[in-house]
Amino acid sequence: MTTLWIAGRPVSGAGTSDLVINPATEETVASVGSASLEQVDGAVRAARDATDRWRRTPAAERADLLHGIANWLREHADKLAWQMSVEGGKPLVENTDEVGWAAACFDYYAELGRHERGRVLPPVEDRQLALVIKEPLGVVAAIVPWNYPLLLLAWKLAPALAAGNTVVAKPSPYTPLSTLMLAEAFTQLPPGVVNLIAGGAAVGEALVVHPGTDLVAFTGSTAAGLRIGELCARQVKRTHLELGGKDAFIVCEDADLSVAAAGAAWAAYLNAGQVCTSAERFYVADAVYDEFVDRMVAEAAAVRLGSPLAPGTDMGPVIAEVQRAAVERQLASARGAGARILVGGDHGGFDRGWYLSPSVVVDVTDDMPLMRDETFGPVAPIARVSSLDEAIARANALPYGLGANVYTNRADYAYRCLDELKAGTVWINDPLTDNDAGPFGGMKASGNSRELGPEGLESFRETKHVHWSISAERKPWWYPYQ
Repeated sequence: MTTLWIAGRPVSGAGTSDLVINPATEETVASVGSASLEQVDGAVRAARDATDRWRRTPAAERADLLHGIANWLREHADKLAWQMSVEGGKPLVENTDEVGWAAACFDYYAELGRHERGRVLPPVEDRQLALVIKEPLGVVAAIVPWNYPLLLLAWKLAPALAAGNTVVAKPSPYTPLSTLMLAEAFTQLPPGVVNLIAGGAAVGEALVVHPGTDLVAFTGSTAAGLRIGELCARQVKRTHLELGGKDAFIVCEDADLSVAAAGAAWAAYLNAGQVCTSAERFYVADAVYDEFVDRMVAEAAAVRLGSPLAPGTDMGPVIAEVQRAAVERQLASARGAGARILVGGDHGGFDRGWYLSPSVVVDVTDDMPLMRDETFGPVAPIARVSSLDEAIARANALPYGLGANVYTNRADYAYRCLDELKAGTVWINDPLTDNDAGPFGGMKASGNSRELGPEGLESFRETKHVHWSISAERKPWWYPYQ
């Protein structure tokens, strides 16, 4: 699980080694050699060499192979989930779910990829055929973050393969092991169709700028996405960017607060708040604000912090010491500006591991970094609003537009929110639920593409228009003009 996978065979990384640290114990799990620049080039060349064979593989055969990957994931779910918990810190139950979701994604695109390849247009003249053909782009560079290493890889890899592309994938240096384990799942594919390399930002940048990659699919911070976009623009290379968020969570005065508070805790603290669509700022109607805050404090206090491998753990540690420190700086800044932390924000009594207990923060203002910048930690800052107008305006005020949540039982409120909120996904009364058939992605600075659904497949396809006159005839409007 520490070797790369290039051209259908395991290869030891020839670059510098990265230590994989267990965030719950701070112990070294493994040392993984990064890909050297020569190995990055070799992986891209292997993918390039495999493109013609893979794009010409019948869609039904590709579907069988994708279903095979899904079956392998389910058969190895326990081992994969354990590995993700050790290197990433998510509770075992969440990682088991993640493996299942990744498998379902491969099954979905296996079938969608053989559904159609374009469309036939009405011709402009008799005895003509006009076609729109969907073709693979070529070689896809997939750069995946640490918070959902297998699921977010599947969201890129499955549609890319279904569309006929080949792939070079790079996981985060925090969580490479579970991704490298997938090499076994790819042994049934032609060599070079999927290549797995490891390393940090330098390896990722080498993959981005390589002239042999045709599209860069990236999930991560907005800052990193801007850098990728700049580099790709110099080559007029396509990008598929799913970037940062600062998702709003609106609670209207008519909401059932017993459900809304429980949903809010799930949206704020799932995976220790390290979800791109975590609820990171709450706007609660004045009439129910005090009761909602009380319920939210109770929900946060009830979250069981502990080892990700222990039964009954609700929340594990954050991924790394540097990440915990960044969240603590936001909390300290907010407190210094007058905010109050009602519960949490400490290390939960743990001397080792990068634990941070779930917190509820009040008396916050929109100019605080805690309400303005992405947090990526288990923090729920709650602001009071006087109306739905105010809540929507404050939700839309930031440059981010990944997701938004609303709790209301009023149809007019719900309609206003789905119509007016500037977010790629609006969840009404059911936070953070994904659907393989429903597109996922952000507006504004949160991204430029969609994953999942038919839109996810389209992101990895090129469009060609074919105009075919069945018989070659001289046209009366050609030269000379009469």
